[in-house]
Amino acid sequence: MPKVILICGKICVGKSTYAEKLQAEGNAVLLSVDEIMLAVFGQYAGERHDEYVRNVQQYIYDKSLEILRAGADVLLDCGFWTKDHRDYSKEFYGRRGIPCELHFIDIDDKEWRRRIEKRNAAISAGDKNAYYVDENLLKKAEEGYETPSEDEVDVWVK
Repeated sequence: MPKVILICGKICVGKSTYAEKLQAEGNAVLLSVDEIMLAVFGQYAGERHDEYVRNVQQYIYDKSLEILRAGADVLLDCGFWTKDHRDYSKEFYGRRGIPCELHFIDIDDKEWRRRIEKRNAAISAGDKNAYYVDENLLKKAEEGYETPSEDEVDVWVK
């Protein structure tokens, strides 16, 4: 039976790289909020950014059901920053009898900061299409992220 893998972690911890690795290993479709947001709005969606993210997330949930019915696993690269979001997602799929796993990407703070600097340099050089992590986004990530508890996590990636 196809399953859903929720890929959890702060911005710039390697979620997309991890998702691409899983995708290459099997019959899976990757759905990424950032990929869609960047394709449609570029770096700046303005003050309605969070509203647009919620709309894209709902689209991804709906599209994931189509993909699952077609027989492929779904990898959701949405961050899952809050316990409420993780609980909602597990309940959304659980109500439909769809297996759902949470994979948590965990890195230490020093490595996280190094990766942010590396990403920002690549974006500035035009070598990467991802969100530039400025002070506002960094603050949002630090203040809005809720580390999952051990009982939430199915696969802990360090």
